Amino acid sequence: MGESEFDAATRLVPLSSQAQLSSQAQPAGGFSVDISDQWSGLASVNGGFLLATCAKALHSLLPFPDPIVMSGLYLRPANPGPAQVHAEVIRSGRTTAFGQASLEQGGKEVLRATAAFSDLASVPVEFLGRVPPKLPDPADCHRLQGISGIEIGRRFEYRAPVIPGWLRGSPSGDPTSEFWIRFADGRDADTLTLPFIVDAAPPVVLELGGGSTTIELTVHVRARPAPGWLACRVITRYVSGGYHEEDVEVWDSAGTLVAQSRQLALVRR
Repeated sequence: MGESEFDAATRLVPLSSQAQLSSQAQPAGGFSVDISDQWSGLASVNGGFLLATCAKALHSLLPFPDPIVMSGLYLRPANPGPAQVHAEVIRSGRTTAFGQASLEQGGKEVLRATAAFSDLASVPVEFLGRVPPKLPDPADCHRLQGISGIEIGRRFEYRAPVIPGWLRGSPSGDPTSEFWIRFADGRDADTLTLPFIVDAAPPVVLELGGGSTTIELTVHVRARPAPGWLACRVITRYVSGGYHEEDVEVWDSAGTLVAQSRQLALVRR
């Protein structure tokens, strides 16, 4: 299998050979990336995709392979086209390293992200407070088709036991969802793609008749995912003051919780 769509779209090109600073400073690097329109939602480039792009930049600098937590503030919408990512190490310890990254377009900062990286190669499960969604086999679920104009929906395959009310034109009033997801080109998920996958499905606030624009997104990566489909559980509990939260759980094909996230988003009517 050749290079996946995601890996091609997040390919980072170093801006110059001066990426490494003096030995008295923490390592830093600048990268260029060409953002395709294939990763856009209704109005702008998907926020999780941008966060995962920053994760790849930090991965190139930090001594550990897995982002265990990432948090991003979305300062303005991103559009398809050239962008730059500036990343730097904040501190590196024996088990955890910390970094920050900024994604810019046209000289303006779009996303500011912080992250902690570690090694999730062998992390035992000590307590499991919840169980994976009880979903039928993906082959026995409905294949959900995207909305015209939302290109990101073509990059993933979604399967669900029932077709969501909002997709039928009749929002249910219940902003919850459980479904399967995987990359449409067959790429298996890894810890660098999980910050994207938690934001890759339509927001459940659609069941209340509203859209969503991300203000802040925090992702906890709990384990390296096994190959295959990922089971997701998504819920919004509160909508107030024009904002809503969205909580996401992602479980792999072995029944392991691999990621959790919470985002605060602006409700678009």
